[in-house]
Amino acid sequence: MAEEEQFGPEGQPLPEGGWSGTIVTLENAVVVPPEESSFVQPAGVLDAAGRYCPEGALWRKYRPLTTEPAQPATISDTLPGRWLWGGVLWAHFGHFLVESSSRLWALNEIDQPVDGILFIPKRPAVGDMVRGFQRDFIGQMAPGLPIRVATAPMQVEELVVPGQGFGLGKITAGTQKFRDAIHSRFALDVAPEGPEKLYISRSKLGLGKGGLLGEEQLETLLEAEGYEIFHPQEHDIATQLARYKAAKKVIAADGSALHLFAMVGRPDQPVAMILRRQSGANNLLAGNVAHFCGSTPLVINALRTEWVKSTQKKSNRLSFGEIDHGVLARVLGEKGFVRPGLSWPTLSDAEREQVLKDKGLGGNDDFVESPEYVRRRVRAMREARRARRAEREAGAETAAAQD
Repeated sequence: MAEEEQFGPEGQPLPEGGWSGTIVTLENAVVVPPEESSFVQPAGVLDAAGRYCPEGALWRKYRPLTTEPAQPATISDTLPGRWLWGGVLWAHFGHFLVESSSRLWALNEIDQPVDGILFIPKRPAVGDMVRGFQRDFIGQMAPGLPIRVATAPMQVEELVVPGQGFGLGKITAGTQKFRDAIHSRFALDVAPEGPEKLYISRSKLGLGKGGLLGEEQLETLLEAEGYEIFHPQEHDIATQLARYKAAKKVIAADGSALHLFAMVGRPDQPVAMILRRQSGANNLLAGNVAHFCGSTPLVINALRTEWVKSTQKKSNRLSFGEIDHGVLARVLGEKGFVRPGLSWPTLSDAEREQVLKDKGLGGNDDFVESPEYVRRRVRAMREARRARRAEREAGAETAAAQD
């Protein structure tokens, strides 16, 4: 692939540079929001002549999620002034952090102020709603800057279109410009406040978010080691950031909260990330923390099995991973997160049944044990039987030879 193709807007944004670090300024730009709610949507930015501006597209891994829209038949909305293109405004916390923030690096680069940030909604039915956490997050980057959401085709007097400096895929590392902007502008007025040991929990998020079976038991065990159990969704953005800044040791179930932690995390903060499912997204999350914080997190796979939606029977964001507490104790102890030599009990069959019931997973057909883990367990049992048989046969041969 030629270099201009690799780094041009026809390909995915890359942390090394290219269009992910460029800024295009358009006069009388036309912003076209999506008309239908779907994963890939015709939407984005056109110039005054109706030509598509590919630098305004949102990419995820190897493909754009926003594609060239048709020229609107009518444009009734106009927006005077100079505005920064924010891209797609996600309601999902994690995707908002990673994808809706991806243009804010330009606030560090532009030579003239902007009148605000202009987004389009991911879901048309949401309209121009800006949620509190979205406003609070952007306020940590650009205090007081207005936020607009275009819900119909809109002509903008001047639109500053930065490339996508962050996101999901190779770009999860963030461009240097994006990381520099976060480190120099984000949450500067938030003082560290909170305990030295922090566990970032998912145990109160409910069925619709997936999670860890046995997490409540883990929390009790970690409290005995001096950790505060922190449920970030119960606190505003400023409080979350204050806790993350204050902690000297962080353990977390993998999830969106670590994207926010990464924006204020430091190299001297050891982080342990407990996997809740088998997913390539875990590698992206660990890479995000490593590149932004300057140190590699400890990633722990202590899954005994996974419980998955019966209609899909494979791991996804709704899956529940079942923790092997003994494995966690050993690894966390070896790496200095808890006292070494601890023996944490694994859930008994009765305890597991109770946890499944408490989570709403027991007594119905909605969730089943992952077929992949069942196959692994069967293979392990067969291998163990073969090993025992081989040991018996070897012993018998030895005894016969001695006779």
